[in-house]
Amino acid sequence: MAWVQVEVPESCTTPEGVTFRPFLSAATSLDGSLSSTYQTGAQLIRCDNTLSAALAEGGAKRLKIKHSRNSLGRIAEVRDALGIIHQVADDFASEVRRLCQVEVSGVQWGTFLDRHIPLPSDSGRSRTMAETKRDALNRLWSHDERVTPWRGTAFGVVQAVNTFAHHEQIVRGAVRAERNMLRMVTGGVDELDLATLQTLEKVLDRSVLGRAA
Repeated sequence: MAWVQVEVPESCTTPEGVTFRPFLSAATSLDGSLSSTYQTGAQLIRCDNTLSAALAEGGAKRLKIKHSRNSLGRIAEVRDALGIIHQVADDFASEVRRLCQVEVSGVQWGTFLDRHIPLPSDSGRSRTMAETKRDALNRLWSHDERVTPWRGTAFGVVQAVNTFAHHEQIVRGAVRAERNMLRMVTGGVDELDLATLQTLEKVLDRSVLGRAA
């Protein structure tokens, strides 16, 4: 897979202390198995995570073009189709602000874990794996500087789950960096963040997702 990412020259920092760079990426496969894909996103500086550009409000803007020799050269068309990259910064910062205002108590975090990673009733490998994942998420939530500044908020929940998937989840059959890149290009990052917030909505019994989700 060939991949190019263009970021703004300087990072952005929200009032909530989230430092990030909005980006426009382009990816394609040399064998034509992947459409030439252009999309926006947000890269968090502190933890090198990729989050959905607008988080709950529908995720990254993505445009796919049939693979061809010249498909990666259509940057002007793609720029117009996806919008100006600085708009990504405004959208992302707005979503971070909104999610940081949604409180999540310790009890609600525990209930979220029960829904996000249920514990099988029977002992065995499946239960052990679930317990290991839950322990890792609890550690991130309570002690990891990539998450703790926003612990107790909906953004903290998203950050904990995303950080675990990005840096700690077991990777098979690929290098972690390549797996993360493929997840971003194919929409896996958007799906994860959306699923996290959908689960949190059930726990909080209130709307968390943005209007476009």
